Amino acid sequence: MAQVQRHPLAAQAAEVLLGRIRAGEWALGHKLPGETTLSAQLGVGRSTLREAIRELAGKGVLESRQGAGVFLTALDVAEDWDTVLRRADIVTVIEARIAIEAEGAALAARRRTPADLRAMLTALAARAEAGEVLERLVDADTAFHRTVVAAGHNDVLSQMFDAFVPRLRHAMIDMLRIRPMADPKADHTAHEDLYAAIRARDPEAAATASRVHLTALKDAFER
Repeated sequence: MAQVQRHPLAAQAAEVLLGRIRAGEWALGHKLPGETTLSAQLGVGRSTLREAIRELAGKGVLESRQGAGVFLTALDVAEDWDTVLRRADIVTVIEARIAIEAEGAALAARRRTPADLRAMLTALAARAEAGEVLERLVDADTAFHRTVVAAGHNDVLSQMFDAFVPRLRHAMIDMLRIRPMADPKADHTAHEDLYAAIRARDPEAAATASRVHLTALKDAFER
């Protein structure tokens, strides 16, 4: 069994413990052995072990429950969105957008308010007026899609959408510079169809319109 080498520092203890978790030593939701057992296995004092547990609890891997013990709540440290998105290729990001925005559009069709519809119309008009200036077009397009997700009134989906924007913006501009849209009018009509489905409170049509449009975008990047 692995023990902490050199100095019995909490950070080292946390790393050894995390290694055992990654190796599948305990199942998700499982209660870890008691402090006396774990500290002996790791070769550290109980105070150092507690510090290591606090570190992993702060990362969402462990949870200390008063009077019950320490439980495994995740099988690894979750990477932050920025790190994940920097590493992901554009097509992968668009696939995630399809999942998020199709559901967001369906929710918008169910939950949209008159204010949401006004915001969508304003963004749609700005998109139509953006012309051929690529930066303006991409930003206006993003603003419209944000109003759709926002109309779903789900803060988690909205924050996930916002996380994608920086990763996609420059890629979209570069792609449109190399391969301009074959039919800008048809592309804008697709956005109008999405708005119309949301206004009509048709979740299925809204999700389909969102999925079809974004799938076409994904296909453009794959060509």
